[in-house]
Amino acid sequence: MRILVTDGMDKSAMQALRDAGHEVVEQFYEPDQLGAALKEFDAVVVRSKTKVRANHIDEAKTGKLKLIIRGGVGVDNIDVKYAESCGITVKNTPRASSESVAELAMAHMFSCARYISIAGHTMREDKWEKKSYGKGIELSGKTLGIVGFGRIGQKLGVMAKAIGMNVVAFDIFHIPGIEEQLGIPYVEMDALLAQADFISVHAPAVDGGALINAERIAKMKDGVVIINTSRGTNVDEDALLAALESGKVRAAGLDVYADEPATNKALYSHPMVSCTPHIGAATVEAQKRIGTEIVDIIRNFSV
Repeated sequence: MRILVTDGMDKSAMQALRDAGHEVVEQFYEPDQLGAALKEFDAVVVRSKTKVRANHIDEAKTGKLKLIIRGGVGVDNIDVKYAESCGITVKNTPRASSESVAELAMAHMFSCARYISIAGHTMREDKWEKKSYGKGIELSGKTLGIVGFGRIGQKLGVMAKAIGMNVVAFDIFHIPGIEEQLGIPYVEMDALLAQADFISVHAPAVDGGALINAERIAKMKDGVVIINTSRGTNVDEDALLAALESGKVRAAGLDVYADEPATNKALYSHPMVSCTPHIGAATVEAQKRIGTEIVDIIRNFSV
């Protein structure tokens, strides 16, 4: 197969593909060039930067393209149904980055609880604001509400329980036996909003507006902490900023944004926001696992 890698990939995985006889080309294409380029490849591997839309698929389907692989969990940067209707298979790597994203969500929880982001920033400005940041809170004994209880949400729930948090989860799909296995009960959304001290979002992007909006923030506890490492559109950024300003929301930990690269400077520069530039899956270990899954997908597809 001739394989295009647009957004980077673990080097050992690319070598494994080459050793198996495939031609691997690593190159990013701007949107207006992508469709024509895809015609020349049997498969393309993307991450979050490259968006494969219907117009690209219209061009690509007249050529060789038969397989699109998203190195990661979400596939909202690919028009999946349209691609499949054109005979192009779409795959992702849902298991590889669960641990890394869950750990980042936990890191943001600690950062929000103990002012780590802003305190570190002020020290680099030669300030010693011990009194300003001496009113942190502990995670142990607090309630974590997880919105979206798939692989990442489950990993985070186990971590949170291990440090003494109470954990509840909301998901429109209930996995049989998971409540007993992990000791984490499902609750309705309103119940989660009412009791959680920390809320972490791990759902795919949804149609019909943000999962966390002004109406739902109003139902939360005063001083709640909101974490989002899923998709930027899952949290209404204007509503979140207003709640941070009013104090309704104590702090927010954000790895994803409505626009990326992030443009809402008022939000990401807010002193009570712990922010990272969409690095949830960006660990050495996760990238190796993603690469291994991609190699397996291509090996099985080629048979």
